[in-house]
Amino acid sequence: MIMDIKPIRTEADYETALKTIDQLWDAAQGSPEADQLDVLVTLVEAYEEKHYPISPPDPIEAILHYMESQGLSEPDLQTYLGADTPVSEVLNRECALSLDMIRKLHKGLGIPADILVQPYAAQIDKVAD
Repeated sequence: MIMDIKPIRTEADYETALKTIDQLWDAAQGSPEADQLDVLVTLVEAYEEKHYPISPPDPIEAILHYMESQGLSEPDLQTYLGADTPVSEVLNRECALSLDMIRKLHKGLGIPADILVQPYAAQIDKVAD
């Protein structure tokens, strides 16, 4: 089922490409169908990146996710957040992450710094709204 591959410019083109990908998914490695699948996947990824960008996660949500996935508790984070600031204040958005905290979380736990530096709403901001 080889067909002409065209740029994905519209939502209809996108939907058609997704249906074709679904039909070609089990194509034999090295076949013309597999080559078509590779090209269509690349086109769909480019279209999705442009039209459906994924924003970086909220820093606090990222920390909470990391804690859950690694089985960490609040006391485990004290090393990275410092003794001066209770972990609960950071996780409850009552205290913002400092540059030093971001560096320690990145270096010690491997949470990407570009996620940790994203702006996020603090508890004070929410009350004011």
